[in-house]
Amino acid sequence: METIDRTKELETKPIGHLLWVYALPAVISQIIASVYNIVDRIFIGRGVGALAIAGLAITFPLMNIIHAFGSLIGVGSAARMSIVLGKKDKEWAENILGNSLIFTLILSSLVVLFCYLFLDRILLMFGATAETVAYAREYMVYILPGMFLITVAFNLTGLIRASGYPTKAMLIMAGGAVFNIILDPILIFALDMGIKGAAIASTISIFAMALVSVLHFVQPSSFIRFKAHAWKLKGYIFKNITLIGMSPFLMNLAAAGVVGILNSQLLRYGGDFAVGTYGICNTYGNFLVLMIIGVCQGMQPIAGYNYGAGHGHRLKHVYGLTMWICVAIGLFGSVVSCIFPGAMMRVFTTESHLIEMGKTALRFSMVMFPLIGFTIVNSNFFQSIDKPWVAIITSLSRQVIFLIPMSILIPILFIHFGWNGLNGVWVSLTISDVLGAVLAAILLFTQRHVFSIQSDKL
Repeated sequence: METIDRTKELETKPIGHLLWVYALPAVISQIIASVYNIVDRIFIGRGVGALAIAGLAITFPLMNIIHAFGSLIGVGSAARMSIVLGKKDKEWAENILGNSLIFTLILSSLVVLFCYLFLDRILLMFGATAETVAYAREYMVYILPGMFLITVAFNLTGLIRASGYPTKAMLIMAGGAVFNIILDPILIFALDMGIKGAAIASTISIFAMALVSVLHFVQPSSFIRFKAHAWKLKGYIFKNITLIGMSPFLMNLAAAGVVGILNSQLLRYGGDFAVGTYGICNTYGNFLVLMIIGVCQGMQPIAGYNYGAGHGHRLKHVYGLTMWICVAIGLFGSVVSCIFPGAMMRVFTTESHLIEMGKTALRFSMVMFPLIGFTIVNSNFFQSIDKPWVAIITSLSRQVIFLIPMSILIPILFIHFGWNGLNGVWVSLTISDVLGAVLAAILLFTQRHVFSIQSDKL
């Protein structure tokens, strides 16, 4: 069966059209996944209780760590494939496909095994208490097999998108999320499995996504597919994809560490309810972040391909358009969160104390979301064009360089002046968003020459 190179349009069709074609499916799949996450937490919060929400929040950093290893290979291989396809090197792209799957299986197996062996210690390290650790443990025991498979699905859907099939990548991810939403009430309520049911529903759905992703690269009609020569491990491919993937890898690791530190600070100044409140705020924040990342996923193959082909003017166009869209998404989320925080909290809980605490938390954590959008776009753009160190610094600026010290120092200052220490934790989020965006802008200025790059300079 004849295959068609569906990536040629990346250097010929208008940028606005391409971004629409590539970003819209990615955004839709991210929205559906976000809706699933929100629905999942609603089911758990209303069907199991407020402490279950707090227990679930404890699992976020651990799941971020597992996602980090998935993104190390997944994001790096997709970005690198786009660049080599821009150079018209199909065999290299096939080698990336085979090698990235092997690397993903090895890394995710080791990480999941480690998590099983030291699960209780890890959960306690991330802020679990005697009241919440049982919920967190029960969820993680059943979700960990799914975390192994999600790294495979994440890696392969990124490569599906990079090789010219953005809509198919969307359908795989969205289909898994919809399947999950259907299974949740059956397992949580009908079968009375509680938080364990939510984890099992996720694992079943993730298995389906991974299976369909693998089948895509087996089909003879796929432009890039599994070939015998691609299964031989090559050190230079591992180096190429991990250098690019290091930015999202470190960002996810940092997110895990930051959530662990924030949970400790929240426990100190506000108790388990403060941890649960942050879990709800994180759900809304992640909804916006995933939408922004969806747009960036659409940008990635366009930017990577045109960087590889040496079309600097197209690179500048896709960057600018992506930036406007993502800042607008952040602005929308910021306005809604600041005007309707109480209503947003009531979606998840009827606990009055949690709702009141959440009003303040939502406003401070979401008010600067346009700047978060700016920072995320810059990080994703630079990893798309093989500028790993710029991407790494940009992605870590808000969370590591600024948020960790601010979350410790600001509450102390608040208490010194007789204010509420918990509010100091919330304010530290706002300050870090601003400082992270400033540093991202400085790094962008130092790299402005990439927009004038030509093919003879690569």
